[in-house]
Amino acid sequence: MTPLLETQLPHLFRRGKVRDTYDLGDKLLMVATDRISAFDVVLPTGIPDKGAVLTQLSAFWFERTQHLIQNHMLEMVLNPEQLSPYSEILGKEADLSSLCGRSMLVRKAEPVLIECVVRGYLSGSGWTEYKDRGTLAGEPLPPGLRESDELEQPHFTPATKEESGHDINISIREMEHMVGAELTDKLRKASLAVYEHARVYARGRGIIIADTKFEFGLLDGQVILIDECLTPDSSRFWGVRDYRPGVSQPSFDKQYVRDWLTATGWNKEPPAPELPPDVVEQTAEKYREAYERITGQELQR
Repeated sequence: MTPLLETQLPHLFRRGKVRDTYDLGDKLLMVATDRISAFDVVLPTGIPDKGAVLTQLSAFWFERTQHLIQNHMLEMVLNPEQLSPYSEILGKEADLSSLCGRSMLVRKAEPVLIECVVRGYLSGSGWTEYKDRGTLAGEPLPPGLRESDELEQPHFTPATKEESGHDINISIREMEHMVGAELTDKLRKASLAVYEHARVYARGRGIIIADTKFEFGLLDGQVILIDECLTPDSSRFWGVRDYRPGVSQPSFDKQYVRDWLTATGWNKEPPAPELPPDVVEQTAEKYREAYERITGQELQR
């Protein structure tokens, strides 16, 4: 399949690293393209089926966790007829079939500009902080922990949401200064509840959710889950059988892309190099495998 790198419809609301979002008046159309970023740079090469994986896996988790917290999803777009009521807005000549399987109609909400990260294992920037200071989100951890060790209990470790892409880890106290203690407490509890539910389910499917990040919004004064949910772009997925604490773990995401880019000596500044076909296919396969393992279903195209 040819990757979808960009959509061109009227009433663009926002174009992010991966998603193109359109304003339909009382709701939004969120389209997950096949764009992929690494080191905060969008690459010129897309990954086939990536957008479908992100949308369909998010829909799966939104449905599974709505008893814990409401979310912005109204419906996933699986056929063009679902968008026919919006033909005047999107354009009567628009090819809406290319949006199927990778799009959802969502409620409008006021975003809370905090990345709500939950870590169940010591990896990534959490491992870096622990090595440097013995802390996680500013809170002390026991000495002697290794990379990829499971934490005694999941930790809520917020970060700022920066337009540049370079999110900055902050403490819970700093978050309270930014959005208030009451909202911080609601977001912390919701994040931990959704993560705990998901990690128990995923482990039964052979996947460890090492960490993940959530985004929330306010709708009529209520906190709801928005954007994406527990995808390979927003989470670190490891295979249960492959897990070996003490080292970095193979994961179901863009690891092949990062490894290849690092090996080329690229300076991590735009423009990024084109990806070779084998890296594209291996990365696409990892995304598809993550979806199929977790949901037990085949991806809808």
